[in-house]
Amino acid sequence: MDSKTPVENLYSIEPALSSSSRRSNFSAHSKSVGRSSIREVSFSDLGPKPVKYGSRGAESETYNMSQKEINDEDARLVQINDPVKTNERFEFAGNSIRTGKYSVLTFLPRNLFEQFHRVAYIYFLVIAVLNQLPQLAVFGRFASILPLAIVLLVTAVKDAYEDYRRHRADKIENNRLASVLVNHEFQQKKWKDIQTINLDGESNLKTRYAKQETLLKIPEKENVSGLIKCEKPNRNIYGFQANMEVDGKRVSLGPSNIILRGCELKNTTWAIGVAVYAGRETKAMLNNSGAPSKRSRLETHMNLEIIFLSLFLTALCTVVSVCAAVWLRRHRDELDYLPFYRRKDFYEEEEDNYNYYGWGLEIVFTFLMSVIVFQIMIPISLYISMELVRVGQAYFMIRDTQMYDEPSDSRFQCRALNINEDLGQIKYVFSDKTGTLTENKMEFQCASVWGVDYNSGKGSSQDQKDGYFVEVDGKILRPKMVVKTDPELLQFARSGKDTKEGSHVHDFFLALAACNTIVPLIVDTPDPTLKLIDYQGESPDEQALVYAAAAYGYMLIERTSGHIVIDIQGERQRFNVLGLHEFDSDRKRMSVILGLPNKSVKVFVKGADTTMFGVTDRSLNTSIIRATEAHLHSYSSIGLRTLVIGMRELSTSEFEEWHSAFEVASNALMGRARLLRKVATNIESNLRILGASGIEDKLQEGVPEAIESLRTAGIKVWVLTGDKQETAISIGYSSKLLTSKMTQIIVNRNSKESCRKSLEDAIIMSKKLTTMSGNTNDTGRTLGASLTPVALIIDGTSLVYILDCELEEMLFELACNCSVVLCCRVAPLQKAGIVALVKKRTSDMTLAIGDGANDVSMIQMADVGVGISGQEGRQAVMASDFAMGQFRFLVTLLLVHGHWNYQRMGYMILYNFYKNAVFVLVLFWYVLFTCFTLSTAINEWSSVLYSVIYTSVPTIVVGILDKDLNRRTLLKYPQLYGAGHREECYNKRLFWITMIDTVWQSAVIFFIPLLAYGGSTIDASSIGDLWTLAVVILVNLHLAMDVICWNWITHAAIWGSIVATVICVIIIDAIPSLVGYWAIFQIARTGLFWLCLLSIIVAALIPRFVVKVLYQFYTPCDVQIAREAEKFQPRSESAAVEVEMNPILNQPRP
Repeated sequence: MDSKTPVENLYSIEPALSSSSRRSNFSAHSKSVGRSSIREVSFSDLGPKPVKYGSRGAESETYNMSQKEINDEDARLVQINDPVKTNERFEFAGNSIRTGKYSVLTFLPRNLFEQFHRVAYIYFLVIAVLNQLPQLAVFGRFASILPLAIVLLVTAVKDAYEDYRRHRADKIENNRLASVLVNHEFQQKKWKDIQTINLDGESNLKTRYAKQETLLKIPEKENVSGLIKCEKPNRNIYGFQANMEVDGKRVSLGPSNIILRGCELKNTTWAIGVAVYAGRETKAMLNNSGAPSKRSRLETHMNLEIIFLSLFLTALCTVVSVCAAVWLRRHRDELDYLPFYRRKDFYEEEEDNYNYYGWGLEIVFTFLMSVIVFQIMIPISLYISMELVRVGQAYFMIRDTQMYDEPSDSRFQCRALNINEDLGQIKYVFSDKTGTLTENKMEFQCASVWGVDYNSGKGSSQDQKDGYFVEVDGKILRPKMVVKTDPELLQFARSGKDTKEGSHVHDFFLALAACNTIVPLIVDTPDPTLKLIDYQGESPDEQALVYAAAAYGYMLIERTSGHIVIDIQGERQRFNVLGLHEFDSDRKRMSVILGLPNKSVKVFVKGADTTMFGVTDRSLNTSIIRATEAHLHSYSSIGLRTLVIGMRELSTSEFEEWHSAFEVASNALMGRARLLRKVATNIESNLRILGASGIEDKLQEGVPEAIESLRTAGIKVWVLTGDKQETAISIGYSSKLLTSKMTQIIVNRNSKESCRKSLEDAIIMSKKLTTMSGNTNDTGRTLGASLTPVALIIDGTSLVYILDCELEEMLFELACNCSVVLCCRVAPLQKAGIVALVKKRTSDMTLAIGDGANDVSMIQMADVGVGISGQEGRQAVMASDFAMGQFRFLVTLLLVHGHWNYQRMGYMILYNFYKNAVFVLVLFWYVLFTCFTLSTAINEWSSVLYSVIYTSVPTIVVGILDKDLNRRTLLKYPQLYGAGHREECYNKRLFWITMIDTVWQSAVIFFIPLLAYGGSTIDASSIGDLWTLAVVILVNLHLAMDVICWNWITHAAIWGSIVATVICVIIIDAIPSLVGYWAIFQIARTGLFWLCLLSIIVAALIPRFVVKVLYQFYTPCDVQIAREAEKFQPRSESAAVEVEMNPILNQPRP
């Protein structure tokens, strides 16, 4: 569809006008699509605002848009079936969207602009420009540009390929076909829209309704016209406010009447609607601002070392320029005739200065020339090497079969390549519970009905094998999932409403079958006489309850917006749905108003116990309420999720009063959402408790073992969940997060002062416990938490008063004294607030892992975000840095790949600093012996190719493939992960030791040939070739000494680089036009040349070898001890090899 009629053809269908089944509702199923790279749109008025993590009001932010009055100036007016009139005021955005970053014309300037955001690139660009000036020319003009050009080219090719894939996907999506109503006919036109992300990321069904006023209209046969007045484009995906004028009547439209882009229709074959937002104005485009930019901890530390190297480079250049100034002053009378200087030009009749600009300018030029000569002190190749190494590491993480989830057929995903090494330094893991630690596959276990506990574990039903079924037109309908039933409760359900117990059971299961948004779908089977009913809905809890009702003989058969059909013990009954108040996070309950066959009207309500008992009429059946509360506590204590079911019969006047208020609220132009919540609150009062349900959410496979391994590795695991306190504690025990040896500190208060008092008491208690049970080691430090671990359990209500105020500091102090922190009943923003609490007060690395939309804030707040691709959709995955199928894979990710990535990257950075500094210092020594003239013995092409070709490949290969320990050892001894916490692979001490070793090696490389050839007639080019080969061989042997895991690729890279260097030097010296023609052939024919090479290698590496041997023999670290144990493992595998590790100290912070 071309952009001249843009409003016709958007997949965001606002009000559904008709459906194939002539029913008034259908369902939208979010369609999971893999890309998420839109970045074109960002409106300043929709920018982020300061977040109050502890505020209750934060949850209501999604309703703000719906509380504004819609007037003609602030509204979008869409004429139904009249695109010309719709666009007459101004033309709306077209429907074709481009996710590609670049075009053919913009690629070069925009890509270069983005790459030069790196300060080092600007540094090398300045160096290349300076070298183009005749006064400063040290290298050839082309040679000075080559290193930067290669780095820019490699990055540009990578970016171009990524953008090509985006453009290719856009082309496919934009050319899909859609049916568009034109002149009372549906015509196929190009879609011109994209499916880049799902708005809420959920894979469960969302029920959407057509309005009754438009249900029977057929656009092909009659003229459908009207006006839709809706909000202007905004980011609020959970709210929508609009009015539709059709047939002279105003109809209100809300979130249930709009289908957002990226959805798939279920429960109907087609639906007709009007597009109100198109192209870049869709809610997807407005919401997708891209993932937050994250930089690894190692790279941040590396920048500090680069700053130091810059200062060191400045110092070298200053020394050279000052020495040059002194030399010029001392020899000022000789400059006119001094060979190789010749200040005077005698060729012309008048004597003039020849390439001499005065003492002051000569000093300045000397300084700038020094910067050019010593430029590779800042390793330009390091940046591209790091990117390539991260890509290689990501490849092996993705291909790791130990992180492949077979049930969901999902591999590990690496969505952020720039923080791989951070996985090796994680100190805090913040985990969601439902769907992350558990499977999020709910199974109905037990029920409390009218004060009686019916536990399905007491016996098994006679229908356990086949479950309940009904026969319709000779075909059998059976629920897709079989639920275990309780014999006694099943008997009451079958007895009907004749008895008192049967009446209560009837109301209970009627509430389970009706009070939901579940849509029944009929699924065919290989047996033509058998069909299955698949209950699809927004919540796994709802699905479990409806399946349970069906198992007890209350089978939901059909649902529309106006009625539902339930088969009750073989008798099909129709109930009119007079009203529905969906669940929201403020009320924490939902209700449905049903017109029963006997003409009575009842409201059925289900919700969390914290809100349900507050709206219960406690004057009725107090003993029933107390019994139900006791059953809820017992259910929660064994880890079951609970819901309370209530009911009230409405009189005619009560129903009419509600209906009137509901109509007013639904058609309100201002504050509609708030008014609807008020109407719901009024009707959901004075309830009679029917009972409660217990649903089991089983732990994922391997969760207890995973948590135990993480804690053994010195990682603190905090669980943040929305479940009840008792449920969370029970899951904590079953997952081994909590143990019987732990002392539990519970903070559960409802005021700021009471929270303050609880925190003060808890801090005193935690300190007393760790002090009383502490051991003192040889260093005098107390190992407190190791003997009496403390667990902090705190609820969301307390966090409301603690977060965003001075109590935060007290909570952090208490949490640091605890081995485990368990937060229950927390809101999504409170999860992010807990992560922010730790990040602001400690430098430790944090990781957040979750599977649902409510975990996105937490995932994006943490240093590393991990998404679980589970039952709750893909929003957590799309917002994450890494994604996996099971929580237990976190052990492999951190303890194996995290350790490897950190060790490799830390070594690679130090090695790059070393190899470049060695080369620069050799040049520096030479300058000191050549009157500070900045002439170089090493060929300019060798200087340029040193970082790019001579030494770059081995470090990349080792950074990808080297393994200091094998997988089995790292998993067997989780304490080895502590090397990342202690920063053993990259720290300031290692940096300074490396620099000292660098000075020694550079001195050996320079002075041995100088002494050997001191009295000879060898030219500078020949000795320069000797220095070049010596440096390359030395740094590669240095690397080979540190390689632990050898394979043919590593051998080829290291020894191949030496061979490649020799070949390049030979080729360069064989070109007559270059300086040093045939030099290598002259010097290499002598025995002294080979003796110098051997002497340099031995003298340079002996100190390093001796220090390594002594260090590993007398003060080995855990990794070195484990590596020695690996050597003997094959011979003594039958006997257990015990390796004593250094203890992981979880010292309370002062």
